[in-house]
Amino acid sequence: MASNRMFIVSHAPFWHNGSGIARRNFATIVAALPALALGVIQYGLPAVGVVTLAVSTAMFWEWLLCKATRRPVTLGDGNAALLGLVLAMLVPATVPWWAVLTGTFLTIVIGQQIFGGIGSNPFHPVVLAMMILSISWATIFDFNAALVNYDLSFKAVYPLTVVKTFGSAGAEQFSALDLLLGRHIGGLGATFGLGLIAGGIYLMIRRIIRWEITVPFLAGIFVTALCFQTADANRFAGPMFHLLAGYTLVGAFFLLPEDSSSPVNTIAMVIYGFGGGVMAVLIRNIGVYVDGVLLAVLVMNLVSPLLDKIRPKALGKVG
Repeated sequence: MASNRMFIVSHAPFWHNGSGIARRNFATIVAALPALALGVIQYGLPAVGVVTLAVSTAMFWEWLLCKATRRPVTLGDGNAALLGLVLAMLVPATVPWWAVLTGTFLTIVIGQQIFGGIGSNPFHPVVLAMMILSISWATIFDFNAALVNYDLSFKAVYPLTVVKTFGSAGAEQFSALDLLLGRHIGGLGATFGLGLIAGGIYLMIRRIIRWEITVPFLAGIFVTALCFQTADANRFAGPMFHLLAGYTLVGAFFLLPEDSSSPVNTIAMVIYGFGGGVMAVLIRNIGVYVDGVLLAVLVMNLVSPLLDKIRPKALGKVG
């Protein structure tokens, strides 16, 4: 008599490379640490307070919502900690505690969990929260006003504000080395260009982020800035300034390539990244916002599902 056997059928993927959400998130946290370390060194204990409060409250909001909705607590995957860390990278060291608390609430609850949790958010949660905060309390995110009383050993001015006011003459106050070494004010983890580049290369080598998004984004920044400078060299800053100033490198490595809100097809990723770079420079040069990266990321998140409809031609033919 033949023995009965039970066959278990599971869904794809059937071949797994061993990576998981937790490993990806913790690798991204490691990549962000060099840039954040310089901010902590420059601004001291207030920066430590902002980082720890952002990470801890982001984790608290996720734990509270999981408990309230009777879902399994997912703090172990590191996603809430990563989002809190990225939020801390974008804000000034003097941001009030209540703004950090509000920002992490908007990030976790409004930006992610309300859409169903990790993997379901159509927009990058941190970018959505930052745009709401900056529109609601613009003075808090005016780096020149927020950090005016700091006794700093470097240029206590925000590069993009200077360029917005004085044109290309303002950009000449900052060398590429100044921008790479973070010798200017800005977000806690957004000024140290070398640290951000090192972290981004690490993420691309680990295949945590796709170069098909990051490289076209930087190319879009470069090409658009070059076009503006060619049209009016006295008014618009050059490509290298736009590549290294503001949120450009944070956007390239930590915001635009976020898995849930970015395309999955190669051609779509290239268009997505390049379009984000073009839009960021357009907003900076002719828009009302000093830095257009965050708004550019949101707009490209919005069109990401449409771009993903661009697919390679299927193999074979209809009989």
